[in-house]
Amino acid sequence: MTQLLRGAPVAKQMQEQSAARVAALVQEGITPTLALVRVGNRPDDLSYERGILKRAHEACVQIQTIMLPQDCITQDVLDAVVSINKDPHIHGALLFRPMPHHIDQRAVCAALDPQKDVDGITQDSLYGTFACEPVGFAPCTAEAVIRMLDFYEVVLEGTQVAVVGRSLVVGRPLAALLLARNATPTICHSKTQHLEQVCAHAQVVVVATGHPQSFSAVGTNAKQVVVDVGIHWDEDAQKLVGDVDFANVKPIVAAISPVPGGVGSLTTAVLIDHVVTAAERSIK
Repeated sequence: MTQLLRGAPVAKQMQEQSAARVAALVQEGITPTLALVRVGNRPDDLSYERGILKRAHEACVQIQTIMLPQDCITQDVLDAVVSINKDPHIHGALLFRPMPHHIDQRAVCAALDPQKDVDGITQDSLYGTFACEPVGFAPCTAEAVIRMLDFYEVVLEGTQVAVVGRSLVVGRPLAALLLARNATPTICHSKTQHLEQVCAHAQVVVVATGHPQSFSAVGTNAKQVVVDVGIHWDEDAQKLVGDVDFANVKPIVAAISPVPGGVGSLTTAVLIDHVVTAAERSIK
């Protein structure tokens, strides 16, 4: 019977651990605090923000929200980031992206202090991820995949892992995290020849293509663990689906993460964990 890799129990465990660490920090006179920088009122940003607020409340992490109007200019956002960098009481910052097209998003991300970059958007954080150095943090979604695999005791050392997708948000940093665990990752993408065969020979497949239900049963085997990172509305906008053709892949593989209820439900828990870690680092 196929095992479902649900994110809720992983997030619950992380939440309990974060709450204990926060209590220790409060005794030191430090309250872990996350700043949210949002431009405009995109529905998906607002939904993500609600999830963060709920998770932060559960872990006793404070939130400061900086809301900027849709028609603000790049300098306005840069000023907000600079103020966060200078505030010793703010330990982490999340910049909602994508920002409006008229905002120089690259400049805004580059302005953030990597020590407060809890979602891996700065070059220094990416360097830290690839070099296994404690500089900034890995992107939350990439780390959420590792946390999920660890929780369900999926062996990574010596394991062949196919990572389908090469973005700087998931695919590439995830490959670095896997290498740090002595796994053997292969980064695949839309131009990879014989993609199905590459995936079919892997013990673990992580699908982050950004295309709904694009990973089919052709690339699977009976002992395989499949982690689905994608989340989309189906063609009829009736239900959420992932990058994996779940109905056809689930009966074949050994384990699979569902959508919704899989990696996506774990990402905010990783974010809060990063804020707590940033607060702990600030003592040092």
